[in-house]
Formats: sequence, structure tokens, C-alpha cells
Amino acid sequence: MAKNYVKYHKKTDVGPNQRLRRRSVFLILLILVAGFGAVIARLAYLQLVQGSYLQEKAVEQQLTDTTVSAKRGTIYDTNGKVLAQSASVWKVVLAPAYFETEEQRVQVAKDLAEILELDENDVYEKTKQNSYYVVVKRKIESDTREEIIKLQEKIEEEYNLSNVIQLLDDYRRYYPYNDLASSVIGFTGSDDQGLEGVEYQYDSYLTGTPGRIVTAQNANGTDMPFQYEQNVKAEDGNSIYLTIDETIQSICEKYMKKGIEDNAVANRGVCIAMDVDTGAILAMVTVGGYDLNNPYKLPENTQKEIDALPKDKQGSATSAALSQMWRNKAISDTYYPGSVFKIITASMALNEGVVDDNSTFYCNGSMTIADAKPIHCHLLSGHGTQNFTQAICNSCNPAFIQIGQKVGTEKYWQYYQSFGFSERTGIDLPGESEDIFFSQDGSMTSVDLAVASFGQGISITPIQMITACASVANGGYLVQPYVVRQIVNSEGNVIENVDNKIKRQVISKEVSDKMNEILEYNSTTGGANNGYIAGYRVAGKTGTSEKLTSTNGSEDYIASFCGYAPADDPKIAMLVFFDTPTGASYYGSQVSSPVFINIMSEVLPYLQVQAEYSDEEMQYVDTTAGAYVGMSVEEAKSKATEAGFTTTVKGDGDKVVSQIPAVSAKIPNGGNIVLYTDSSSEKEKVTVPDLVGYSISEVNSIASNSGVNASISNAGASSAVVSVSQDIEPGKEVSPGTVVTVKFAASETLND
Repeated sequence: MAKNYVKYHKKTDVGPNQRLRRRSVFLILLILVAGFGAVIARLAYLQLVQGSYLQEKAVEQQLTDTTVSAKRGTIYDTNGKVLAQSASVWKVVLAPAYFETEEQRVQVAKDLAEILELDENDVYEKTKQNSYYVVVKRKIESDTREEIIKLQEKIEEEYNLSNVIQLLDDYRRYYPYNDLASSVIGFTGSDDQGLEGVEYQYDSYLTGTPGRIVTAQNANGTDMPFQYEQNVKAEDGNSIYLTIDETIQSICEKYMKKGIEDNAVANRGVCIAMDVDTGAILAMVTVGGYDLNNPYKLPENTQKEIDALPKDKQGSATSAALSQMWRNKAISDTYYPGSVFKIITASMALNEGVVDDNSTFYCNGSMTIADAKPIHCHLLSGHGTQNFTQAICNSCNPAFIQIGQKVGTEKYWQYYQSFGFSERTGIDLPGESEDIFFSQDGSMTSVDLAVASFGQGISITPIQMITACASVANGGYLVQPYVVRQIVNSEGNVIENVDNKIKRQVISKEVSDKMNEILEYNSTTGGANNGYIAGYRVAGKTGTSEKLTSTNGSEDYIASFCGYAPADDPKIAMLVFFDTPTGASYYGSQVSSPVFINIMSEVLPYLQVQAEYSDEEMQYVDTTAGAYVGMSVEEAKSKATEAGFTTTVKGDGDKVVSQIPAVSAKIPNGGNIVLYTDSSSEKEKVTVPDLVGYSISEVNSIASNSGVNASISNAGASSAVVSVSQDIEPGKEVSPGTVVTVKFAASETLND
């Protein structure tokens, strides 16, 4: 029994040790598995989950990435004239890690600050950075670049430092014509991003793709020298061809600016010229634009007014003034169209068949609708009974109230929408406004319909008005206006052509033809200021609308003219309006029509529209003086007579030594050529007479008796005209034969 006890005792003595060892081994294995598992899991997490992120962070620690500007695309006019381009400038970059002494840092900072016109302390702080790439100044010009190159040579010679200053390519935006079409083109900011106009609207096309300079960094985080760089070339931006014609734009701006001055216009003016068939904008003028090369410079008078304000108000005043200066009034402002809108009302009525040539309308000087105040005609005594064409030519408000009543409120709203007034035109420029109608759902009272029929009570944008006018001219099709016709890449390959878009047909071709006929008759019989241009068939309508707001408590007006030519085959439509003329007149016929006439008189020949003169017109058409210098007196007189001129001989010589007017100078048909035969006779002078306030025959007679030629401008088809201005002031001493241009206007206020 003792033996068995011993055996049992030995078994129980060994058992616990084995279990302990087993537990220890298990615990160690568990620890090893957990530890290695955590490491493996962490590695897996770092590799699989955070691998890309950590790679990026590692690259960031080892490399710096600097953006290289892409060359912005060029903006051309429709004929390829450059309107905006990016020219080469340079970026000055410093590598301060190359400096070896404090003396070098101080001297280079001083020299750079002087050349670049920077604060010396600011530049010195840049020289203390432990880097091979620090931008000192961007967009320096070629003359400054030359000075930097000389400084580079000086540093290398004095300090034996060769790459401490680098010049990198950059670009700056330039506008060759300064303020031409400024409200259309727009400008760019300091980072070459588009901020206004086409520059803003087409920024993604013009910008291009920036390049990169990838620079290695050492263990201390310092940029490595330039030889450790890798350059990724920038891709130039696309270029844009506008529909704007620089020549037509220049003509429009010239006469619009003069119109502003002549009529003391307080709130700028607008002119839009459009191809009636395509909607292409040939010119868009907002007078009172800005210098595209210096877009933050306000007009001198505006700046003085701001400077006179308290300091805390100058900032907001400057911002408001800049916004107003940059604003494209042609698309961003609304206005009451006034009587030019009668073109639209008349077209509605004709297309609905509620009026025709035999329709008559009675006007006794005013008309009362519902219980409202009487609505007056501009002719307070009334026009009496008139047919449809006469109502348009008379611009009779009571007649158009009656025409509007025939159309009715429901149809009026439908046509208003169809002509595009209830929506934005969709022109490819930023900031287009919407119209303001009586109600959003188109509901109108009888009074609303009455005033809307002659262009009051509704507020539209100029671009809406000219687009609707074009639809009347082109056969009834509403087109979408646009200013960009083509986009090409940096290799000159076309990537996008802009096709004209017809939205819908608003009126029939027959109604369009009839309106062209009536509006041409209106321009012809309306007299000189109503759009008549000798040799050309022009259709159009004047407008004078009253503004709700006023200046200094007085009534303010908008004077406008909307028309197109040639009336029998319309090519170009144009709207001219001046906001708040404060001069001698505020009527569209007296303020806007002369500007329209002057512009069209130059634009139509430029567009190669052939003039066809009547016998009556031919007597007022200028021709050119022939060349008579060097001929004998008799030969010169004979040649001049054959050309239809009269002659006056000055001096006792046998040959002609000079002539006035000069060769190829404009001279009226049948004008007088003065032939000088010696130098002493050339000194003779005559006095320019006062030619204002006379009929055409009287002007010709006075001019002839005074020894000068009178060039008749704007005489019109009406005999009831009177001279209103002359281009050479009375009393001035001039050579005999000098041509004085005399402008004419109707002897009484024309219908608006």
C-alpha cells in the first residue's frame, strides 16, 4: 500500500509543473501572435489604407511644386484685329540659400529694392530664408528685366555667385485699344483670371493649363538648387474671335461720345449694332467706359467727389463707383423704351389681323382710360382722323392706345413673350438683367395695356429691344444675340464655331415686309432727324420716354432711335439711346436720330451697301476734287468744268501752283475750285459766315457769296429743314474755297 502511495504521489507531483509550462508556452505564443499580429495589421493598414496618403506626404516633404502661368488666349475682333493679348513679362526669383555672408544679403536686398521699387526691409527678409526659390516680384517689364540682368552680372563678378537671382517667364494682359468696347471685353485680375465681360464669361477657354516646376528638397526641408528642378510645360489658352467689328465699334463710339457732349447727357448712353439675320453683335457701346489697361482708375471728377467724403465712407463709395463704371448698360440696365416700342405694338396688331391699311384712329389730343388721368398726345391739339401708317408716322399715343385695345391684354402678353421681352436673351455676356412687367403672370389692367402700347410702364433691356427690332426686320424670326463667333486653340485649330440660333418666328414674312415699308416711309417723311440718310433706304422709329426717377426734382427722359437698313433687304439693326439728356432738347428725334444717322452714314458704305441717289439727292451729294496743280490755267478750268465744278483763279501766273479744296478732298457737286497761280495769292483769306438758321438754298447762296463751299449734311427728303450747325465757326479766317459742312434738321420738333 505504501508502494502504491508512492506511485500516486509521484504522478500528482509532476502534473502541476507540466500544466504550468503549458500555460506559459500558451501565454508566450499568445503574446507573440498578438504582438506580431498588431505589427502586421499596422503594416497592412499603412500599406493598404494609408499608402497613397503617406506617399503623397513623403513627396511633399521631398519636393515643392510651383505653378507656372499659362499664356492666356488672345481676343480678336471679327476680322482678326487684336483686342486683348498676353505679352511676355518676367518673374524675379531669389535663391537666398546661396548667400555666404550678411554683407551679400544686405547689398543684394538694397539693389533689388531699388530696381523693383520695393521696400528694402521686405526684400532683406526674403534673403534670410533658407531656400532656393523665393518670389520677389511678378510681371516685370523688359526695361526692368535688363536692369536685373546687369545686377546678376554684378553679383557674379563681385561675389562669384551665379544663380542667386533667376528670371522666369510670365505674362501680362494688354489691351491695344485701351477703352474700346470695354464693357464687352472686360479685364483680368492680378492672377490673370477674368473679372468682367468676355474675359470673365469665357475664362475657362482663355486660361489654358498652368505648367509646373517641381523642385527637390534636402533633409532640412530646403529647396535644392535649380539644377534639381523638373519643368512641366504650360499649355496656352484658347483664343477667341468676337462678332464685334473694330471699325464699326470705333465709329459708334466716336459719335456716341460726341452725342454725350452735345446733349449734356447725365447718365451715359448705349448703342448696339446687330446683324439682323444672325444676331451677331457688330458693336456694343456703353459710353463712359474705362481704360482696360487701368480698370481701377476712376474718372477724375468721380475721384474728386470720393476724396471729399469722410475717410470711413471712401472705400464703399469707390467700390460702388467702380461697379457702376464697369457695368454694361446695354444688357444690365432696364429702361422704358417709349415710342420705339410702337414698332412692336404695330407688328402685333398687323400679325393678328386686327388692323390694316384702311384702319382709322381718331385723336383729339388725349384719351382717358377707365377712371385714370387723361393720357396726352405729344400734339395737344390732336391729329384728328388718321390711318394706320399715319398713326405710326405721327407717333400718336391715343392711336396706339386704340391699336393696343384691338390686340387685347391676353394677346398682348403672348406677343410680349414671343418677342422675347419676358426672358433674358441669352447673350454670352455676364450680368444680363430681366425685364420688369406689370405682373409675373402677364395680367394687365386696361390702363396697363394703354400705356404699354406706346412703350411706357414696361421696363426692358436695350439688348431685348434691338433683338425684337431685328425680328421685325428679318422676316419675323427671333434670333439669339451673341458676341463670340469662334474659339481656336493655340495651334490655330478651330475647336468651336458659334452658329446663329433662331428661337422662333414671331410674325409672318408679309407683316415684316409691311413694317419695313411703313418704317422706311416714316424715316423718309419724318425729315432729317428721323433717320433719313441720302442714298440709303432706312427704316426706324424715334422714342422719348419719361423716367420715374428725376434729377433735382425735374422730369428726366430717355431719348432713343431704333432702326435698320437697307429697308428693302435689312442687314444691320441699331439702337441708340441717351439716358437723361440735359441739353437744349431731350427728344429722340433731336438727340438720338442725328447720332444714328452719322453712324449709319459711315457704317453702311463700310459694309459695302451700295448707295442709290435720287435726282433730288444728287445735288447734295459730295464728290472729290480733281488734281489741277501743274496745269495751265485754261486747261485746269476746262477740266474742272467738265467735272461739274466752277472755278475761281487767283494770281497772275500762267500755271496752277496750288488749289483749294485739295486733291481728293470732299467737295459738293457743283462746288467751287479755287486755282492759285502764284505764292502771293495763296495768302488771301475770307471770313466764314454764320450759316445756322437758314434753308438749304439760303446756305448755298451765303456760302457762295462769302467765297467758301457749303457741304450739305443731313438735309433729308423734306424741304422743311433748317441749318442747325456748321463745323467751322463763324468769323474764322480761311482760304477761299474751304469746305464748311452744314448740318440740317427739321424746322419743328419731330414726332416721338
